Amino acid sequence: MPSIPASPPDSARRPRLLFTDLDGSLLDHHGYGWAPARPWLARLQELGVPVIPVTSKTRSEIVPLRHELGIEDAPFIAENGALAGLPPAWCHARLDRGSAADGLVIRTLGVDIGFIRQRLAVWRSRLGVGFTTMSEMTLDDLVAFTGLSEPQARLARLREGSEPLLWEDDEVGLEAFRAGLKGDGLRLMRGGRFWHVTGDCHKGSAVGWLIERFEALRGQRPLTLGLGDGPNDIPMLETVDQAVVIRGCHGLAVSPRQPALYRSRATGPDGWAEGVAHWWGRGDRRPAPAVTHVSSDGARRATA
Repeated sequence: MPSIPASPPDSARRPRLLFTDLDGSLLDHHGYGWAPARPWLARLQELGVPVIPVTSKTRSEIVPLRHELGIEDAPFIAENGALAGLPPAWCHARLDRGSAADGLVIRTLGVDIGFIRQRLAVWRSRLGVGFTTMSEMTLDDLVAFTGLSEPQARLARLREGSEPLLWEDDEVGLEAFRAGLKGDGLRLMRGGRFWHVTGDCHKGSAVGWLIERFEALRGQRPLTLGLGDGPNDIPMLETVDQAVVIRGCHGLAVSPRQPALYRSRATGPDGWAEGVAHWWGRGDRRPAPAVTHVSSDGARRATA
């Protein structure tokens, strides 16, 4: 049976889900701060609207961030769609069995990191191309390149279903490399700092999977908003109902095929708050609580 009870349909107040990239979007590209987004995060929490990270970060990085941001009750998508973390309210009693030590059920949506690293070694040797994977970077180099602290950089290296890399060759080699990976069922996509190699998955496929999960458990299709700043966010921005391209600091083109699109003037969390306010900041667009639980005393309480 679903763990999220359905409520009577109400087309005027559809439940809402917010999907967001982290680095360069909800988090500042340079200092990883998020203070400008704090008022909207508090408002969304009050209204019971889940704020769902969809990021290239690892599960090990996301878990402490969820606590810091106050979004522990929401699911997350890690490593560009390679895996999803489901809190109890998002789990199906029959389909989701067993949980990690942090109480989350982890669903693998891509392939194992061991296979990815094996094929990277094969194509580097076969094509003679140059690149450096995150796992090959020294900790000091990773800290210097990303601006992460040393403990954060250690968490960033705990990959489960994707491998970031720095490309050090020409465009011809890049296309041959991409084609070789495609033959192995792997994807190469551009992020804000790194290229990322994953299985046959991306942020859009993972977001679509979570939307379907919500609809199956809740009995109602949500209105969805997505926010991101990088090329790897395009599949997510094309999957949701409304999208925000946050002005990036990387100079890369981000042009999703999305009719309900807003481009922010500000960058980082300032642009994130600007984008949320554009779509959901008007009185006639107030977000409805996405999930309602019935407590033991019979009271109905909204929760993210």
